This record gives sequence, C-alpha cells and structure tokens, in this order.
Amino acid sequence: MIITTIAEITGNIQGGLGCLGAAIGVGLVGAAATEGVARNPGASGKILVQCLLGIALTESVVFYALFIHT
Repeated sequence: MIITTIAEITGNIQGGLGCLGAAIGVGLVGAAATEGVARNPGASGKILVQCLLGIALTESVVFYALFIHT
C-alpha cells in the first residue's frame, strides 16, 4: 500500500517538474523573441516563425513528461 502511494507521488512530481520546465522554456523563448523584435523590427516575421517553432518544441516536453507519467 505505501509503495503504491510513493510511486504515485513521485510520478506526480515528475509530471509537475516537466510542466514547470516547459513553462520556464516558453517564457524564455517569448522574452528572447520580444527582445529580438525590439532590436530589429524589420525582422519580426522571421523572428515570429522561429519563436513559434521554439515554443512548439518546448511544449512537446510537457507531453513527454505526462505520457511517461501514465
């Protein structure tokens, strides 16, 4: 009984840390994209594409963390 409870707790910690890491990553990507557009507004289209790719790849970490958890 206690081993099952410990396994559930550690799995939830793993999922939570995976989501936390992805949230930090998305924040960093957004901050870098904002800074890039502020420095060079003419390149906003190219920066937007790279930003969206970075966010999509960062968000995939959440799915890995949650699918490995279950």
